[in-house]
Amino acid sequence: MSFLFRRVACFALHGSLLRPLTRDLKLAYQLSIELANIFQNTTNKLYAYTKLAKWHEKVSQSNFKSFNTISRTITNHYKTILNYFDNRSTNASAESFNAKIKAFRSKFRGVRNIEFFLFRLTNLYA
Repeated sequence: MSFLFRRVACFALHGSLLRPLTRDLKLAYQLSIELANIFQNTTNKLYAYTKLAKWHEKVSQSNFKSFNTISRTITNHYKTILNYFDNRSTNASAESFNAKIKAFRSKFRGVRNIEFFLFRLTNLYA
């Protein structure tokens, strides 16, 4: 009987300690899913603007510090971010190419001869 009582008391204690944490985790998960859904399901720029504004308001009310960075980025660059909703294209290919150039440059520890560097780049990636 005492074993069962200890188990129930332990569960009640941990349940009361974890309850606020699970509420916060649930809200953080909902905020991240809402942001993903805005980018996946919205096709109109104006609707996206209003949905992002509502999401920003929810983030500011939630007081999560981890969402402040993305929220501030969206606030500062919303015009260029909203361009994504025009034709759903990103600059991922340009970023990928820049990463390849950086890796190539670091492999040879810098560039001494710019003409030869450009020649090698065009031969490898053109």
